[in-house]
Amino acid sequence: MLLSEAWHLYKADKQIQGYSSQTLKAYKIQSALFIKHLGNVEIEEITTETIKLYLGEVASDLKASSLCHRIRFIKSLFRWAQEEKYITFNPSMAIKEPKLESKIPKFLTEEEIELLREACLSPFEKALFEFMYSTGCRIGEIVNLDRSSINFSEQSVIVFGKGKKEREVYFNTRCSIWLKR
Repeated sequence: MLLSEAWHLYKADKQIQGYSSQTLKAYKIQSALFIKHLGNVEIEEITTETIKLYLGEVASDLKASSLCHRIRFIKSLFRWAQEEKYITFNPSMAIKEPKLESKIPKFLTEEEIELLREACLSPFEKALFEFMYSTGCRIGEIVNLDRSSINFSEQSVIVFGKGKKEREVYFNTRCSIWLKR
């Protein structure tokens, strides 16, 4: 089976499993880069050495986190190919991800938060800012928010996060006031 054929079957399988369109888009890019580098070869012909040479060539141009993403895609593709019995040996098993730096998270100072509050002009902007600040929600979670799901008495709302995971978040009184406005 050609690498491009394996990619299309892999993608279809992941769509059935409910992977997000963003994840599949990222995997498509990784697949295209992998195929461009190796050529559209038979998947059975790809060895651990082939994968290591590919990763070694691109490693200098990538941050460690980007290299990890590439490795995770390759490992996932070959694990799937082995499970589906398209290959008998998984050449990516021996590939290790680089260690990532652990960085202290960046945060806003109280002054920066107050300046952001002042920059909000409309009640909508103020409500959006207060909601993001008090709940820690991602923009994508807020965009998909259903207004009728806001529980003002409990100052909470159910949001749907990455991977369609549901979670309850809570907001403060200031946020509640702006949401009502």
